[in-house]
Amino acid sequence: MRNSRAKRDFFIDETLEAGIVLKGTEVKSIRLGLVQINEAFVRIDRGIPILYHAHIAEYAFGTNSNHNPVKPRKLLLNSKEIRKWGQAMQSGGRALIPLRMYFKNGLVKVEIALCRGKKQYDKREDLKKEVELRESQRTVKHHI
Repeated sequence: MRNSRAKRDFFIDETLEAGIVLKGTEVKSIRLGLVQINEAFVRIDRGIPILYHAHIAEYAFGTNSNHNPVKPRKLLLNSKEIRKWGQAMQSGGRALIPLRMYFKNGLVKVEIALCRGKKQYDKREDLKKEVELRESQRTVKHHI
């Protein structure tokens, strides 16, 4: 479960692994791969990092106490890290973006990144570099 838009729309400065508070049906949906974090972001509200707009689909075999798919979810970080990243965000022009969600030793983890937004011309330059790289790999492949 990767955020495919993150590297295209942002310059990634630092990354960090965070735990996430979930219900049982949410974990089961994540195991099935029914999660989307392309539109998600993290905000620090009153010293608590919260993940917004992450869509974890309802578990098909859940009961009437199934979870809300787009509710805000609390992230688990060290208080020192929360202060550091909160100050970095307040300095301006930065955002906390989830890059991927994965399992580690049976627990769900979220890799979040401190990012700066890209301008349109930056995106064009990245696209040109990718095209040049692909063409050079293609020529090398044909010459071998």
